[in-house]
Amino acid sequence: MDAGAGAGAGAPYASRTAEEVFRDFRGRRAGMIKALTQEVDKFYQLCDPEKENLCLYGYPNETWEVTLPAEEVPPEIPEPALGINFARDGMNEKDWLALVAVHSDSWLLAVSFYFAARFGFDKEARRRLFNMINNLPTIFEVVTGAAKKQIKEKAPNSTHKSSNKPSMKTYSKPESQSKAPKIAAPPKDEDESGEDYGEEEEEERDNTLCGTCGTNDGKDEFWICCDNCERWYHGKCVKITPARAEHIKHYKCPDCSNKRARA
Repeated sequence: MDAGAGAGAGAPYASRTAEEVFRDFRGRRAGMIKALTQEVDKFYQLCDPEKENLCLYGYPNETWEVTLPAEEVPPEIPEPALGINFARDGMNEKDWLALVAVHSDSWLLAVSFYFAARFGFDKEARRRLFNMINNLPTIFEVVTGAAKKQIKEKAPNSTHKSSNKPSMKTYSKPESQSKAPKIAAPPKDEDESGEDYGEEEEEERDNTLCGTCGTNDGKDEFWICCDNCERWYHGKCVKITPARAEHIKHYKCPDCSNKRARA
């Protein structure tokens, strides 16, 4: 399942299960999160209000594109919100990004359930697909910081304690390293079976996202927590190795280290 550049048109579909549609959703979501967080300067410049109606597309390979809507009617897949560029200069930038994020979430759901209908999903398959999607923070929550706030609010409720190593489930700061930055094994990948999402520990684990790439992939990778904003990052995303982390007393992520106002 893939979308052609520009129009969002697809190649012949191969996906036939809820898990495969969810992977498509997750790839598109990751691309749009990059546009609205990690690559926001590039996204901002592409959304020139002087241009025609523009849309933000996310693709299954975790890339994104700002382009004109599809010309065919009806389009191959549902279309994103039109004209996201027109409001760029008439709103506060954060509010504008949040608005685009809301419409991006709506589009992702529309695309996923379009595939669900196209592939003839029954009630159980649709429920499984929705559970997998709903287990991830929305793009709006990631862009506005609400996802980070939810993770911080969950941490004090955990009953798991560790004296030497940080917990993979709670991401608690090791008591024996109170002056060192918080490090931990990463969360496990989402259980794509869609079952048992009601368990508190699994929900907490799955909702922890890397502040740079916006995913929680990489169950065997090194993670580090910013002591300033308390957001978790893949070590590779912020170029911090476990050995280097041992010598850092107070870690600041790139965002906290390089805060600057847009000119």
